[in-house]
Amino acid sequence: MKLRNLRVRLLMSLLLLCSITPAMGERGPDVPDYPAEEVAPGVYVIHGPLGVPSVENLGFINNPAFVVGETGIVVIDPGSSIQIGEMVLRQIRQVSDLPVVAVFNTHIHGDHWFANQAFKELYANVPIFGHEEMMKMVKQGEGEAFLETLMRMTDGAVKGTVEVPPAETAAHGDELKLGGIAFRILYEPKAHSHSDIMIELPKHKVVFLGDNVMRDRFGRMDSGTFSGNIAAIDMALATDAEIFVPGHGHTGGREVPEAYRKYLSTIRSEVEKYFDEGLSDFEMKPKIVESLAQFQQWVDFEQNIGRHINLAYLEVEAAMF
Repeated sequence: MKLRNLRVRLLMSLLLLCSITPAMGERGPDVPDYPAEEVAPGVYVIHGPLGVPSVENLGFINNPAFVVGETGIVVIDPGSSIQIGEMVLRQIRQVSDLPVVAVFNTHIHGDHWFANQAFKELYANVPIFGHEEMMKMVKQGEGEAFLETLMRMTDGAVKGTVEVPPAETAAHGDELKLGGIAFRILYEPKAHSHSDIMIELPKHKVVFLGDNVMRDRFGRMDSGTFSGNIAAIDMALATDAEIFVPGHGHTGGREVPEAYRKYLSTIRSEVEKYFDEGLSDFEMKPKIVESLAQFQQWVDFEQNIGRHINLAYLEVEAAMF
């Protein structure tokens, strides 16, 4: 009887293992190719769709980029899943056979860095750079929480993706030579997420802004500050750059950071004005919306404007104490 029970338990264990193993191997669908646009000599950007992660876009919403150097390729913000990382690798291979020698992650939000996995699987020793604040946030579970959100919003399209966070620190003022190209790091502590680096290529006159700047859509302000985000944009505009790559939306000239700065500064100054007049955030909203006419066609304006006014209100209120 005991032998029979043991056999039954072994059989049940094998059946359970068989049922789990395929699930562990499941992964979401491949991401279709998006073209890499050369925005400066040897500097390429893959402009992702605007909006939030969805079943339709398979979680691809950011602007992965890569720089072709003399001896290797440096990747910036490869995307939000292993599938997107593989798509970025396909675009790289259409341009160059050089190895990837480094990866930069601009900040904590996973739509910019979960694709690290694809590069680490192909180049096991590739260094991945991020700010130390980002590394702290990953250890505190913010990456895991973002991945769970991506799974839900895309109905599992990012399955197969695991966290591969940066292990190399990139701090304000650092100058790194990678693949024969000079990179300079810019950092403002209280910008979009408190973990945001911007990456300047002095020779190419290019700045990668991360989510400190977006174009034709809006970003989260829950973790940053309006004043800090504006300061970060001013820092980028103070460089000699002529080409600016936002975290979302199309690459362009100075008009890209200037437009987002105008949006942030208008909300901040208007909220402060109406706060001094004694209006609540709810009461001032329609007045502020009127002053933002040029931004009302941006993606998800209606979904974000109330929240942004509320956050600016809290920021102004906190500054009083």
